[in-house]
Amino acid sequence: MGDPWLTIIGLGEDGPEGLSPASHAALAAAEVIFGGPRHLDLIGAGGKGQPWPVPFDLGPVLADRGRAVVVLASGDPFWFGAGGSLMAHLEPGEWVSHPAPSTFQLVANRLGWRLEECVCLGLHAAPLARLRPVLGRGVKVIATLRDGAAVQDLAAWLCENGHENAQLTVLERLGGPLERVTAGILAKVAATATAPVMAPVSVAIEATDPGLPGASGLPDAMFEHDGQITKRPIRALTLSALAPRKGEVLWDIGAGSGSVGIEWLLAGGARVIALEADPDRAARARGNAAAFGLAHRHQVEEARAPEGIGTLPQPDAVFVGGGASEALLTQLWGVMPAGCRLVLNAVTIETEALVLDWSARHGGDLLKIELSEPVAIGRKRGWRAALPILQWSVVR
Repeated sequence: MGDPWLTIIGLGEDGPEGLSPASHAALAAAEVIFGGPRHLDLIGAGGKGQPWPVPFDLGPVLADRGRAVVVLASGDPFWFGAGGSLMAHLEPGEWVSHPAPSTFQLVANRLGWRLEECVCLGLHAAPLARLRPVLGRGVKVIATLRDGAAVQDLAAWLCENGHENAQLTVLERLGGPLERVTAGILAKVAATATAPVMAPVSVAIEATDPGLPGASGLPDAMFEHDGQITKRPIRALTLSALAPRKGEVLWDIGAGSGSVGIEWLLAGGARVIALEADPDRAARARGNAAAFGLAHRHQVEEARAPEGIGTLPQPDAVFVGGGASEALLTQLWGVMPAGCRLVLNAVTIETEALVLDWSARHGGDLLKIELSEPVAIGRKRGWRAALPILQWSVVR
């Protein structure tokens, strides 16, 4: 590791007693020690201590490059901690890390949970909606929270999102002399609790209610929309053609409500870049992504294609939900990398003619989708056909 100027130290609620000899040596040699006020108090940093600025900023640490600097973090600095943020600005030889047991390890060991079977989330700096894609009957979640008040916020969120029967265990000041563990709290009870909770706080959640379906084609009612939405059965067929894979990026052109992009992420895709020219629809797509806890992976650009695609990072798949043109397809074909998948749903006669021409030149698969739904005819029922859709899927 050479001669690093920066030492990152994981600190528990037991303070200096839980630190390794190497951590003690680094603290003794440090010219400046950065950390939260609680961390600085735990080790008695004195005049060396520098509290993190509010809002959080790594600038002061990086400004001391070359001095003997210590950064204090909770538990494991590289599990929802400051370590990962620092790495974007450091070379390998500049730093060394001494981790302590993470909050997740401590919780699992207190409760006797297999850590490999738990979902671990850092909700101290992320929205509670991050829980929505992962919660379901039998799922165990360990999460860090912002502060004591966030326990009641979490319980209220669970009740509002179909998990009022979830069992909560609240763990306060874990690993230190003030540790307190309160188990067996129903979310609907915790939502109205008034007893103060000490920070730092974490919570273990045992879900008992059903979560989101695992198959593509969520009900349309789960998305806010103005009618501009790829309907449920069409969406399921579209996701099947797009074939999301881990680590892949989707361009969702003409995103509307954002439903296709959101289901791409739920199905395992890594990231979505959505283009939507209408400001109201773009805002709606952002809101839908946030409601599913996916806003950090779903980027909406208020732009019209093909003009808006010039500076986007390369996609692994592209979906065009409507409004295709010769200019758009020409530009897409020019910028899509080899192996990129394109799926286009054509509704109008003009777009269908365009698709037939392009498929004749470039191959791919064509699928004509014709759906009907029952409607009332007097006191009986009949079938009403939706507009047929021609789906073209092709690999560049």
